[in-house]
Amino acid sequence: MTKTQNKDTALKRRFGPTAVITGASDGIGRAFAVQLAEQGFDLILVARRDSVLQEMAQDLTARFGVDVRVLAMDLSNVAAVSELLQLTESDPVGLVVAAAGFGSIGRFLDQEVASEINMVDLNCRSVVELSYGFAHRMAAEGRGGIVLFGSLVGFNGAPLSATYAATKGFVQSFAEGIAPEMRPQGVHVLSVAPGPVGTGFAARAGMQMGQAASPDTIARGALAALGRRTTVRPGFLAKFLGYSLAILPRWVRVRVMGLIMKGMNSTGPARNAAQAPATRG
Repeated sequence: MTKTQNKDTALKRRFGPTAVITGASDGIGRAFAVQLAEQGFDLILVARRDSVLQEMAQDLTARFGVDVRVLAMDLSNVAAVSELLQLTESDPVGLVVAAAGFGSIGRFLDQEVASEINMVDLNCRSVVELSYGFAHRMAAEGRGGIVLFGSLVGFNGAPLSATYAATKGFVQSFAEGIAPEMRPQGVHVLSVAPGPVGTGFAARAGMQMGQAASPDTIARGALAALGRRTTVRPGFLAKFLGYSLAILPRWVRVRVMGLIMKGMNSTGPARNAAQAPATRG
């Protein structure tokens, strides 16, 4: 593939020159990394697995001629986001893709409480801190984009995925709240709310993914919607289920979602994510 050093695209002109991607080592985060590199963005890749990130950096630099920086850290740790903000203080970050996250499937009382609390830390607390830090910088520059991740299960309670659905409901509400505040300052906030996403992790966890969307489809749909909408439901299943469930009373939606989660959980309690199983890195 021909290198695209200094490639000038409309997306890069609007939200570049550098993008931070958390949860970048796999799944949706990895798909965003490839598509943004193809658009000419320099990248800062964040996830736990340094060796995977280093391989990605070498590959993306070779293929697209962009600069790629790697930061191996676990954003569920209380001090990690502050460290990330300090390490990127001098970088011209115009786009943040907060794809780090994980979930659980199975009865709440069958889960490890430490893991459930850790999920809240990563899926909620780190998102607020990350958004706050980078949005201040973007507002000062008068432009920027922040991509957050809700989920199909985040619009109401979801039995067998109660904590995960609650964290995604928080992210959805948070994105809807800050988006109109940020827009006058040139900062666009997008909540991406997919249904099941087909990844290798989901297969290993025994989830029956059905008509799952690919990570590439999710990333492509999100980038197309950024700056135009506040919420996007990429993938056929997310759109079909989302709009079908929306007309039902909330208690019916909860019951239907429980049946969906039961059908996806083919192996009993398993730790995974119904939105982006492999994004934690």
